[in-house]
Amino acid sequence: PGVDIHIYDHHLDTAASLKGSVEHIVAVGSTVTVFSHILMEKQIELTADEATMMMLGLYEDTGSLTFHSTTVKDYQAAAYLLTQGANLNVVADLIVQELTPDQVRLLNDLIASKTILNIHGINVALAHATIDHFVSDIATLAHKLKDMENLDVLFVIVRMERRVFIVARSRLEEIHVGEIMMEFGGGGHASAASCSVRDLTLLQVLDRLPKVLLKHVQPQWQVRHLMSTPVKTIDADDTIANAHQTLSRYNINAVPVLRGNEVVGVISRQLVDKAVYHGLQEQPVSEFMTRDFHQVTPRTTVAILKSLIVESNQRFVPVVESTKLMGAVTRTDLLRHLASSVGTPPRTGEHSLVTRGGRKYKPGQVQRLIRNRLPKRIQNLIERLGQIGDELNVSVFAVGGFVRDLVLNKENLDIDIVVEGDGITFAETFAKKDDCRVRCHRKFGTAVIIYPDGFNIDIASARMEYYLQPGALPDVEHASVKMDLSRRDFTINTLAISLNQAAKGEMFDYYGGQRDIDDKAIRVLHNLSFVEDPTRVFRAVRFEQRLDFKIGKQTEHLLRSAVRLGLLEKVSGHRIYNELLLIMKEKHPLLAVTRLARLEVLSYLHPSLTSKVDYAKSFDEARRVMAWYDLLYTEHPYERWLCYFLALTAGLDRKEIKNFCDRLQLMPRHHVILNQQRTTAIGIVKRLEGRNNGMRSPRPSSLYRWLQPLSTEILLFMMARTSRENVRQWISRYITHLRDIQPILTGNDLGEFKIAPGPIYRTILDDLLYARLDERVTTVEEERALVQRKYLQNP
Repeated sequence: PGVDIHIYDHHLDTAASLKGSVEHIVAVGSTVTVFSHILMEKQIELTADEATMMMLGLYEDTGSLTFHSTTVKDYQAAAYLLTQGANLNVVADLIVQELTPDQVRLLNDLIASKTILNIHGINVALAHATIDHFVSDIATLAHKLKDMENLDVLFVIVRMERRVFIVARSRLEEIHVGEIMMEFGGGGHASAASCSVRDLTLLQVLDRLPKVLLKHVQPQWQVRHLMSTPVKTIDADDTIANAHQTLSRYNINAVPVLRGNEVVGVISRQLVDKAVYHGLQEQPVSEFMTRDFHQVTPRTTVAILKSLIVESNQRFVPVVESTKLMGAVTRTDLLRHLASSVGTPPRTGEHSLVTRGGRKYKPGQVQRLIRNRLPKRIQNLIERLGQIGDELNVSVFAVGGFVRDLVLNKENLDIDIVVEGDGITFAETFAKKDDCRVRCHRKFGTAVIIYPDGFNIDIASARMEYYLQPGALPDVEHASVKMDLSRRDFTINTLAISLNQAAKGEMFDYYGGQRDIDDKAIRVLHNLSFVEDPTRVFRAVRFEQRLDFKIGKQTEHLLRSAVRLGLLEKVSGHRIYNELLLIMKEKHPLLAVTRLARLEVLSYLHPSLTSKVDYAKSFDEARRVMAWYDLLYTEHPYERWLCYFLALTAGLDRKEIKNFCDRLQLMPRHHVILNQQRTTAIGIVKRLEGRNNGMRSPRPSSLYRWLQPLSTEILLFMMARTSRENVRQWISRYITHLRDIQPILTGNDLGEFKIAPGPIYRTILDDLLYARLDERVTTVEEERALVQRKYLQNP
């Protein structure tokens, strides 16, 4: 009494025995069907787990939809639950089915015959039997056997009558049994498949199946495929202060603690920071390190590693083999691997224990990029570089901008190679076999391979850099390629391609480089990047404008902070000059200059270089006059970047340009052009502009005397600077006609006039030149007459 009863049932006799305020009693095979139709009518969606639970009930009540009480509505309910995500594999695993005597006997035979094959580190169970009459539902026996023996992968092979039946089940992503069954003419899903074979005997199937497995089974991911090595370590007797310095210097969050060669603990940055806060800097690390920790071997599966990290909440796991520290793997390594390695097998080669994280491009795809996008010469060089690496047993990688531009399909033949080992020895070995020479820089472990035609390959030992103070040049230590890539300026430059045969074409991306290339984003690797090297400010803008990317929001904030904190003032002028030089050598430097001005970077180089300056006008004029000059095909070369540099500083006065040149520590020649010649040129332009258009043009000899001391870059600067067309014409006349004119007579000829050698020769030759420029003499006879008349007649 007082209880409100709602009844949902599929037994009609319930209506006679019990009454409810709400009744849904329908003659169907299962109450699940009643609920399913109500949910369908109300358009209520289920989760996949809810749909699977209901499907279990439906299968149990209807004998997997085979009992005589099963109705059309039951099948409709099953179809609805499938649309809601019901997992039939789970249902098949959990549903209980009674076995017939024939099935029991066959199951016993299968258990007795079961063998285990190890395919690429994965255990695969095979069970076979022969029976002279047909036994139904071998799939049920496969499920029973898989559950009884707790098998991840099982193939049941049974010969019945004149056929061989194969039923396959897999719980592992590495084994897609549907693809394997296709080799025998069958098919199915990744986790469940089957086939019926007519043209092979049982023995022939058992002989062929292991070969098919070797072809299709993907190697299982192991710790060695994503660990980092070598690993920075701390001695157990080191002080907390030393641990703090090591963690900060190398920008790492945890290190293994060694006593001798044995790993005895792990210590984290968080713990060390707290110890320092409490004034415990001089205490030994052993007092505070974590002693209760898990460690793994290189061949531990990633599945086990995942369980260990998740369940034990251990963020840093040492990798040990026979008590020797081989490497380490972090929670970040695991997350990056899980995010990027779906469906991608690890490499199977044993060339090196130094193996990498997940990747987006498969090796075959990378090799196609190399074949399709690089000249044959570069392809051959890459092949030989990998061969030398194999001979020396060192891992070799193409890295940096070369890889970035390969992905972007942009031409870049500047090959940067990183070697895990001695890069100089590698370069010297390569040079001996390839008819080239080597220039080494032993302090940094780098070398340049130089071919007779001038083609270069940069070789570097994988190294770790750390900065003792902002803006300083880094100190260098040998490290793994992962650590080497961590010192790069931006994520888009952190991609590496393995060149060794065992891992040929594998692309490794530890820091999201491929993601940022896809996003067209320039991002730094860490928040102190611009503090460590403020010149990255210029490189960020240069790459942004060259690639038509966008500096990321956080990276732009960090860039502006570095400028605001005055970090550029700590950088030598020569390093800033080199960065500006690279910007001026870009195809469209105005884009980067305008962006630098908006970011208030240029004003830090000189207060007059603000965003209010109209750089577009001076750069466009410079580009226009250079385009005109290029069409002349003269024998007087010039430096394009210097013309743009003059355009950048066009608004600075004499004192400002001198201070600017001093700040950048320019080379003497460039200092003369930008400072002295520029000042002279501005004065000449003013003088020429001072002539009214109606006045007579300056004599050619006068133009020559004014303009001859000036470089081609300054001449083009003058043409770009002036707004007077007649002035441009006068300067262009000098460039195209006057500056290459010479007298016919030479110093040797003057000896025939019995004139004693001396400074008088220069005076005579200048007179002859000016006379020829002004067309007062046009032939050698007229030149001789001028000399005779002016220098040999008695006064």
